[in-house]
Amino acid sequence: MKLVYVIYCGNFLEVADSSIDYDQKVKIPLYAKAGIVDYWIFNLLDNCLECYSEPYQNKSGEFGYANRRIVLPNQAISLPCFPDLSLDLSKVFPPH
Repeated sequence: MKLVYVIYCGNFLEVADSSIDYDQKVKIPLYAKAGIVDYWIFNLLDNCLECYSEPYQNKSGEFGYANRRIVLPNQAISLPCFPDLSLDLSKVFPPH
C-alpha cells in the first residue's frame, strides 16, 4: 500500500509497507536509470528509512545506486537539497 509520493529537487520519497519488495527490486533500477539523484523509502515494515544515492550503470547495463544508507528510528537525517534542515525519524516512526 502506498501512502505518500513526494518529488522535490530531483529526489523521490515514498512510504512503503506491503510494496517494499517491488520498490527495492523494480523501482530502484528504474529511478536510477531516470537519473533520480536521491531515492528514499520510508520502510514501515522494518521501521527505517532507506536512502539511495548516486545512480550508476554497471558494465552489464543494469542500473542501481552506488550508496545505500539505513537510517534508524532514533536518528535524524539532513535533507539533500536543504542541508540545514533535518528530519527526526522518531517523529516518523514512533516507538511501539
